[in-house]
Order: sequence, then C-alpha cells, then structure tokens
Amino acid sequence: MSDVLDASPYDALLLLSFGGPEGPDDVVPFLENVTRGRGIPKERLKEVGQHYFQFGGVSPINDQNRALLDALREDFAEHGLDLPVYWGNRNWAPYLTDTLRDMVRDGRRRILVLATSAYASYSGCRQYRENLADALATLEKEGLELPKVDKLRHYFNHPGFVEPMVDGVIRSLDGLPEDVRDGAHIAFCTHSIPTAAADTSGPVEAHGDGGAYVAQHLDVARLIADAVRERTGVDHPWQLVYQSRSGAPHIPWLEPDICDHLEERKAAGVPAVVMAPIGFVSDHMEVLYDLDTEATAKAEELGLPVRRSATVGDDPRFAAAVRELVVERAAAESGRDVTRCALGALGPSHDLCPVGCCPARAPRPAAAGADSPYS
Repeated sequence: MSDVLDASPYDALLLLSFGGPEGPDDVVPFLENVTRGRGIPKERLKEVGQHYFQFGGVSPINDQNRALLDALREDFAEHGLDLPVYWGNRNWAPYLTDTLRDMVRDGRRRILVLATSAYASYSGCRQYRENLADALATLEKEGLELPKVDKLRHYFNHPGFVEPMVDGVIRSLDGLPEDVRDGAHIAFCTHSIPTAAADTSGPVEAHGDGGAYVAQHLDVARLIADAVRERTGVDHPWQLVYQSRSGAPHIPWLEPDICDHLEERKAAGVPAVVMAPIGFVSDHMEVLYDLDTEATAKAEELGLPVRRSATVGDDPRFAAAVRELVVERAAAESGRDVTRCALGALGPSHDLCPVGCCPARAPRPAAAGADSPYS
C-alpha cells in the first residue's frame, strides 16, 4: 500500500447503519419502518417493542455510531487521510436518503460506504445495497446529479476487527471465577437468519449448506479460539450459536439458539460459558437484550456462570482497519498496487458484489454491485 494516504478518486465516506429509536415515542414508528410492507398490526409492534421500552425506548446503536464516527474522524485526521465522514441509517434518523442528498449538495461525487455489518448475507449486505439504490432513485427523481457509490468489502477477517474481539474474550475469561475459568466453553454468537438466506449468501460459488454467512463466522470463531489458546495456554471448546430469531415459526432458521445452547452446555456438565457476539459491530439492542438480558437470565436460572465479551465498537484498531480498507479500495480503483489485509482461511472478500450474490427475496435494484443500475 502507498506510503501516502490517498483516498482518490473518493471524496467522502458514508457510515451506513440500521438505526434505532431514541425515545419511547420513536419505538413503534421505528418498528413500522423496519417491518414496512409486511402488514404487521400496530398492537403487535407494541408487543415486539417491549424490549426497547425496557430500556426507556432508547436503542444504544445511534450513540455507538456517533462514537464510531468520532473515532473514524480522529483516526483519519491523525494519519493525514483527508476524507469527510457522513452517517445515514436505513430505519431511523439520520435517514440514508437525507444524508445522501446532503452529500450531493456538498459536492460529493465518489462515495465509499461502510456498512455496520461485517459478513455476507441478504440482510447484512444486499439489503443495504437495495436501500442505496432506493435513495439514489429518489435523488434522481428530484433532479440531483447522482454520485457514484461503492461499498467497502466485508471486513469480518480483518485484523482490526478480529483482534479487539480476541481481547474481549480473554477479558471475559479472566472475569470468571478461577475454579471454572479453564473449563469454560466459548459460544460465538451471531444473528440467526433463515436457512434459505444463509444457503444463498455470498457469491454463487459459495452457495450451499450455510453459504458464505456460516463459513465466514466459523472462520472468525476459529481465529479467535486459536488466538485465545495461544495467549492463555488453554484450549477452550467452542461453538457457533445464534440469537435474535424473528419471523414465522414454520420457516427454518439457523440453530442452535443461545438459550438452548446454554441449557445443553449445563446438561453436559460445562462449568461456565463466555458469550462472544462476533456477528455484531457494536453493543446495540440485540446484544443488550438478547444476550445481556435474556441469555444471562437463562444462565442464572441454570446456575451456569456466564460472561459476555465486548464487540469492537469504536476500538481504535477498528477505526484503523476502516482507514486501511478505504486506502486499499482507493488504490484498487486507481490502478495502484494493493495489499489486502485478511486473516484466516478465506482471504479478503470481493470489492464488487457479483451477480447472484446474496440474492433478494424478490427482485429489486441494488447499488454498488455488478448488477447495479447506477454504474
């Protein structure tokens, strides 16, 4: 990679996230945005929103994105990378379309997108690309000059994403009572998705049982488990488990669920478990509620000591990883030499999502891919 931090041809970075309510009055409108088109009654959304109401109607995700924005801007400034950073959400303010409109009015014409999802899947990648296409279509109708938008590659196996999670697992192990520490198992947690979506995640050649989604998580879990063994001298058994299932019960989703897994570990005589949420960039509501509340309550009911390790959040190493990914992509776009940083067996992900990658539930335009209508 060049010694000079050159972001050209890009003139801005867009942090693209899910969004979340910031008060009790936001909860139902936010959930209406998330479930738009599914015909879910408002009364049902109020029931679903109870875990938000438990925390005052506030999701931590927006504050966590503000912290990440600060970390990115600080890292870019310290390393001489002259690239403004904006922020837009899919489901709550600041909305993606509004932010993209502001970027165009600010004169931004080549935009890189960092999605707060590290892995390949429909909901974690293509749906963000569909939202980008929707936003661009709106700006086109408004008569604005459209920018060229590219998305940074999946960063699940970048050292700046993996290494903070290794530290988090080790801190969690250290926090367990000494008499159960060495026998503790590690439950690597991620969001469950329908098995059909998992099987078609990633490029077509990765489709099959679990697809790229499961393969990528397993690769990260192995990396962390191996690093923990090297640093502690203890080989902790581990398993990839799932959380946050939603949708119709007759549709198969990835299993086992974390609560079921805790029951199985207790029945097997395991003395303790560390829950490591490797599928999440920050400690947002699905970590705060599904792990810190529900799974922790289940562990207490079972009499099973548990600890939950931290996500990467605004760790400086993650901010540095984003900087490296920006410079890497800029170099590739400009025809300069590129060093792609990746750990594990899978290597660096593709820059451009190919045709057939994480196919949509129903055909919809998606930006920032080989099938983009906005080239």
